[in-house]
Amino acid sequence: MSWWKTVVGGTLGYMLGGPLGAMLGVAFAGNFSKGKAGFGGSSQSYGPGNQQRVQAAFFSSVFTVMGYMAKVDGKVSKSEILLAQQVMQHMQLTEEMQKVAKELFNQGKNNDFNLDEVLEQFRAESHRRTHLIRMFFEIQIQASYADGVFDDNEHDALKYIAQKLRFPIHELERLIQQFSASSNNSNSLTIDDAYVILGADKNLSDKELKTAYRRLLAQHHPDKLVAKGLPEEMTKIANEKTQEIISAYELIKKHRSK
Repeated sequence: MSWWKTVVGGTLGYMLGGPLGAMLGVAFAGNFSKGKAGFGGSSQSYGPGNQQRVQAAFFSSVFTVMGYMAKVDGKVSKSEILLAQQVMQHMQLTEEMQKVAKELFNQGKNNDFNLDEVLEQFRAESHRRTHLIRMFFEIQIQASYADGVFDDNEHDALKYIAQKLRFPIHELERLIQQFSASSNNSNSLTIDDAYVILGADKNLSDKELKTAYRRLLAQHHPDKLVAKGLPEEMTKIANEKTQEIISAYELIKKHRSK
């Protein structure tokens, strides 16, 4: 059974506890009838490290922090809310999941949202799963770019979040560069952007380039990410990233064969 069905069925209980569990409970309470979704039940089978627990923590963290990111410039415009909804739709979340995601987003943009507590719990729940935290940042970067502008406030906020999650700043900067390269030239990828997407130097040998390509593919393999704690329902972004990596590698190979 998926983490979502387990929560909706009421058997997962307040498995998370802490700020994430509280916010997820509020989000469900506001979108489902008491007869359909409960947070009773035992949490004894869902201790730290349990896959379904990690998936719930990831889902809650992604959308609350997305709400926080929307207000870093001091206000949340209607366009930013609409763009956040478009990101949710792009992920192909079900209607029910979108309702909960929107409620989590709204909680994240509230003035009393405690970012530090949320990040501390997310880091603890993720158990240093670097691939999962990387995907968390890729989603936040995508949402930040949704309006076509990535400003200094958003950049500084992401760097602060990276520090709290103990995610290397240089790795965050690389993710930002990769997303910029892929989004700016989605219809006509250049050879320079292809190297940026792979995070590879042009001086790498063919063998070294292939190693870098395979490593990047492994980091975004949907099945591996789900095993690490990515909700099954959110694999669309991982699949898209995989296709970007493949396209970049094929372009470089074609260019080198000339």
